[in-house]
Amino acid sequence: MSDRRLWSYKEIAAHIQVQPDTVRSYRKHGHLPPPDLVEGGKPYWYADTIRTWVANRPGNNRGRR
Repeated sequence: MSDRRLWSYKEIAAHIQVQPDTVRSYRKHGHLPPPDLVEGGKPYWYADTIRTWVANRPGNNRGRR
């Protein structure tokens, strides 16, 4: 079952335990996946998109052997 809730910078920041400005910086430097939706000039990502990105981020060794 997929999680199609849309997350803004704020929800992503809460999920990875950083400030929203840090997430904005990640996007600015190309470290976030492209947004799944842009509405009113604001980017949004599906929760599943972000969870996949987190699982595959460099330095994340959870579940890898």
